[in-house]
Amino acid sequence: MDGNGRWAKQRGLPRIAGHRRGVEAVRTATYAARDLGVSMLTLYAFSVENWQRPKTEVGALMRLLELYLKNELATFVRDGVRLRTIGRTGELPEGVQKHLRTAVEATKHLTGYTLVLALNYGSRTEVTDAARAYALAVAAGQENPQTSSWTTFSRYLSTAGLPDPDLVIRTSGETRVSNFLLLQAAYAEFVFTPVLWPDFTKPDLAAALAEYARRERRFGLTSDQLRPPIGKAAAN
Repeated sequence: MDGNGRWAKQRGLPRIAGHRRGVEAVRTATYAARDLGVSMLTLYAFSVENWQRPKTEVGALMRLLELYLKNELATFVRDGVRLRTIGRTGELPEGVQKHLRTAVEATKHLTGYTLVLALNYGSRTEVTDAARAYALAVAAGQENPQTSSWTTFSRYLSTAGLPDPDLVIRTSGETRVSNFLLLQAAYAEFVFTPVLWPDFTKPDLAAALAEYARRERRFGLTSDQLRPPIGKAAAN
């Protein structure tokens, strides 16, 4: 989700105004995705690199996040939205952690639709943490490196238990992945849109999904392997 600051600058507003509008876009995207048949939506809300921003902006973002979690919980429960997180959430302010724990616990029994918030997340950090945890498991005799596989290693990532993304959407005209799900998105389709995140609407999401539907996902196979010749057929 990119473009909050530019959205505000274009209107002569402080950056926090763009972030507030971005929260509204989060609400829109959350339910638009569900309405359009998506079963899981992951939103890259705060990266490990974002701590380097001005302290006033980071503080405002944390307050917005805490308010969002507090205000949305009842709606999540009512509408069957399960909340999960990825990233080093233990390094977030205690108030944010408290509301995250409450929301995750209150919605853990819901199964119809999942919203994943990537908070204090970075793919390189995630892989570093996973490699450390895996090495400790090997040292403890819990894993055998001779039989290691992606399936085994992926259990140590913060996305353990979550499916790999099918589609990654990058807003605001940027055409880079910015340290997001680098391993998990190995076979994802990418859609880059010039729309700034605060302006991202249900039709924009629908357009991205339509573009995704036109793609052929081969996963290393050929087109012929995916669509073998039709053999003899009989009709009655």
